[in-house]
Amino acid sequence: MAGQGVACALAVALFIGSLVSIPTAVRSIGVCNGILGNNLPSPADVVKLYQSNGIAAMRIYSPHAATLRALAGTDIAVIVDEPAIDQFLTLSAASDWVQSNIKPYQGVNIRYIAVGNEVSGDATRSILPAMENLTKALSAAGFGKIKVSTAVKMDVLGTSSPPSGGEFSDAAVMAPIAKFLASNGSPLLANVYPYFAYKGGDVDLNFALFQPTTATVADDGRTYSNMFAAMVDAMYSALEKAGAPGVAVVVSESGWPSAGGSGASADNARRYNQGLIDHVGMGTPKRAGAMEAYIFAMFNENQKDGDETERHYGLFNPDKSPAYPIKFRIS
Repeated sequence: MAGQGVACALAVALFIGSLVSIPTAVRSIGVCNGILGNNLPSPADVVKLYQSNGIAAMRIYSPHAATLRALAGTDIAVIVDEPAIDQFLTLSAASDWVQSNIKPYQGVNIRYIAVGNEVSGDATRSILPAMENLTKALSAAGFGKIKVSTAVKMDVLGTSSPPSGGEFSDAAVMAPIAKFLASNGSPLLANVYPYFAYKGGDVDLNFALFQPTTATVADDGRTYSNMFAAMVDAMYSALEKAGAPGVAVVVSESGWPSAGGSGASADNARRYNQGLIDHVGMGTPKRAGAMEAYIFAMFNENQKDGDETERHYGLFNPDKSPAYPIKFRIS
């Protein structure tokens, strides 16, 4: 999940917001499907729940065979994570991974493969060669339409205030990754959590929850009225400074906990996630138009580590009942 490192830098920086026009096109949104629970529905039942709610895309955190089999023959678009970057450190290993984890599931609509999720430390320097090897392996196996990326958290930005000032903290790592994404037509996957900025700083709650607020700030000729759009545009600014202005940002995680911590309640979670669904069709002030975003997460997962909030991000309870009312499709 996106890290708490966002709090200090972004809490002060992102007292800013987004577009306020009303979307008109019918659309849906992706939802992350974590499986760290001992009481969760079967993969087949999970896929049926996505379909019955019109959820168009799923992120999974490993090439989980049972889930991939359940997705076969559906039109649900999928992000498949591979957290073990060393699977791709040679072309031979990457080819073996593709044969084991992609080739058997040709009936699955795999859109992206994420090489690592929120990789940190020295391992970040392995991301680019891993992505390069995986891209070659996919192409050689006939899966060149699948795009390769990596999922980053917001603290890859050393500067995010204001959004136009967004800049990567380690340009030596991120600039080559950004240019690789540009050359391959791949997006940058970003885990974007206004919750952590709210929790860690003096941030207006309504501004974080897509609610009406007086905390509207102008930046570089653009007006912001919610934190989510400001965070995404800070990432776009960093990509521009890294020499990759054409790379899209796909929000690979975003959500709000319904219990377990400061500001965590079912009503706030509903407000945030409904606001996210309502806004993704409009994009951000810097990049207007529909964007891809994935809510974290489908279920409350009772075996997740970390803060108590980590176990309360679900849109649904393990018995498949809604954790709170939400509309996935807006017309």
